[in-house]
Amino acid sequence: MKLTYALQTTRTITRPFSVLPYRLTRHLNGYLFLLPAIIVFALVAWYPIVRAFQMSFQEVSLIGESKNVGFENYELMKKDPARKIIFENSIEFASWSILLGYAVPVVVAILVREMRFGKGFFRIVYFLPSVVPVSIAVIVWRFIYDPDAGVLNEFLELFGIKGQLWLYDPKLAKPSIVAVMTWGTFGTTTLIYLSSLLDIPTELYEAAELDGASPLMRIRHITLPHLFPIMSLLFVLQILAVVQVFTEPFLFTKGGPGRRETLTPVLHIYNRAFGRADMGYAAAWSVVLVIVLVAFSAFYQIVNRRIAARQEN
Repeated sequence: MKLTYALQTTRTITRPFSVLPYRLTRHLNGYLFLLPAIIVFALVAWYPIVRAFQMSFQEVSLIGESKNVGFENYELMKKDPARKIIFENSIEFASWSILLGYAVPVVVAILVREMRFGKGFFRIVYFLPSVVPVSIAVIVWRFIYDPDAGVLNEFLELFGIKGQLWLYDPKLAKPSIVAVMTWGTFGTTTLIYLSSLLDIPTELYEAAELDGASPLMRIRHITLPHLFPIMSLLFVLQILAVVQVFTEPFLFTKGGPGRRETLTPVLHIYNRAFGRADMGYAAAWSVVLVIVLVAFSAFYQIVNRRIAARQEN
């Protein structure tokens, strides 16, 4: 008995120290397979982040040695006249994106889910814009927005509405760009919502129909509560994507049409880095943008968790 107890005690004492090497040995092949991907990811993703943080404290020279300047680049941001404009544009872009684009994928996914026939056809139709390259989409939409012979203005004139200068009017430039962004991305978002809707047991809808629930009641009490978690996540992702938008404003308006009405943070970073070769200042803007977006994401997650906890209670 004493010998058995001593062996059990020895195993109990030595086991915690042998678990970690045992697990590492057991999963060594998996880690070796992951190693190339980890190295590539570190070089492509993490190294540029670390390098940008380092450059934000330097006066970067492309042909010579860079000079450390401390927080000078961050101090210059306070005096940048574009800072206020960029902040206001980011809020307006996010607002237009929520107004024009946030509800569209949800509505389309629900309509496809409620369809009795032709679901496969409509899945293909709404997903087609997602496979069109952004540069090609911009060319097409330029013809649509053309103030002289654009399809959109001709359509409005059929109803007696005067044509608009869509991309040349400071008041219409932002919603016009957001409309193109929504057109290009709502297919992928709709597919995500539709995949989530397919997880809802059909018995719930059948029971609701037997109880005499209308389609709107089924959507309100079954569909939307099920979609709320994924809608909350995609809301954050949409805000982050819109604030970082670059391609559409760059190709459509170059930040115009007037005094920087469509200038975004990433477009400003691009202009300073490649237009003025001020890499250090552009890196400082990049670091601040990352910090702001991370803070927004963390704040939203905290608020969202508190709301979910209150609903459960």
